[in-house]
Amino acid sequence: MRIAYLDCFSGISGDMFLGALLDAGVPAKLFEETVAALNIGARLEISRVNRSAITATKVDVYAHGEKDLPREVFWAQESHAHGHGEHRHKHEHENGHDPAELREHNYGQTRSEGAPHKHEHEHGRGLKEIREVIGIAAISEGAKNTALAIFEALGAAEAKVHNTHIDKVHFHEVGAVDAMVDIICAAVGVEALGVDEIICSPLNVGGGTVECAHGVLPVPAPATVELLKGAPVYSSGIQVELVTPTGAAIVKVLVKRFAPFPAMTIEKSGYGAGTRDLSGHANVLRFTIGESQAEYAGNISSETISVLEANLDDLNPQVFGYVVDRLLAEGALDTFALPVQMKKNRPGMLLTVLSKPEDASRLTRIIFTETTTLGVRRREEQRQALARKWITVATRWGDVRLKIASMNGAVTNYAPEYEDCRKLAAEHHVPLKSVMQEAVQGYLKRTQG
Repeated sequence: MRIAYLDCFSGISGDMFLGALLDAGVPAKLFEETVAALNIGARLEISRVNRSAITATKVDVYAHGEKDLPREVFWAQESHAHGHGEHRHKHEHENGHDPAELREHNYGQTRSEGAPHKHEHEHGRGLKEIREVIGIAAISEGAKNTALAIFEALGAAEAKVHNTHIDKVHFHEVGAVDAMVDIICAAVGVEALGVDEIICSPLNVGGGTVECAHGVLPVPAPATVELLKGAPVYSSGIQVELVTPTGAAIVKVLVKRFAPFPAMTIEKSGYGAGTRDLSGHANVLRFTIGESQAEYAGNISSETISVLEANLDDLNPQVFGYVVDRLLAEGALDTFALPVQMKKNRPGMLLTVLSKPEDASRLTRIIFTETTTLGVRRREEQRQALARKWITVATRWGDVRLKIASMNGAVTNYAPEYEDCRKLAAEHHVPLKSVMQEAVQGYLKRTQG
């Protein structure tokens, strides 16, 4: 399986991602033709730069002839030109726009990815306009879907942060020409590389504060925090913004899992440069591509899960079944119980819940609310899982889904979905085992035929 590893030791932003893709082998002509076909007044400037002795590819976007600037430089110029923004705010109000919705929302690690250019001040873009641009773009349907998913993830995060509906989000983070170029080229470039899975390191988010049109905000920025839910993050102590909302949205949509550097045979690597040249720190994003080694090549995924445990010796057994059903309905990956002998020789049950790390706190609250336990133990474990898919087979009573597990392309397990079989058995008054047997036979006939 061909995999790629994103090494975010210096965070990630849109232009860093494009630079890394180019350095890893995506043709520059592909990006240039994609940008030209968008017809949004943009062009690319691609160069080679050094960042702490590492040579990397730098991508700059020119919108309407103006080069994108680092955020702090842009807003310093704006304040000087418009009397600290008063003239600009008045102008936006006169044009019927809420300045809070038109200001920069990408608090840019390497540049003002969402900073409005001269032509963007008066005409911000919303998701509706962006969907239209992507819809007519001369790119594949797969790349269109990926680009839309990234924009919508970004819009959803901004909508939540600013307490509005995603369709009302109308700001330069999503609407700026350079942000559109970053995201659409990211979708096109990843497709061109043809990797089966992108794995990501923990993300170095930086620290301190960042100044933007809304004022001084903490790093990571609010939208970035929202987008990185469930992702492992840290700060190395560098007091600058290292992960931008655009970069975080790219990670959210494209990355399948987070892990240390995977076992792989390296084919090639690429480095994308940020604008800042930080002293003693290589401000680059590394993208490494290769074949996963044999022991991991069988579509076996590895992920971190949370294990929740609670001992119960005084819970009504009728309530226990309800608790298990609710935990599963609320997103638990699995829930089971074992009989245990507790203190004072009381018989009890050991409740175990498997969950995604981001769901663990919510499921813990349910355990406390619904059971009599006074304590819940929690630990993180690594789980490996076979690749799986669903197929549907026909029986004389109706359709039944089968779960198919495979390794190295060979099917290792298959089983009919219990709930489908149970429903048909009840509706047609036939033995459950008959429905399950016929579903399996239908699957075997299909594969053998």
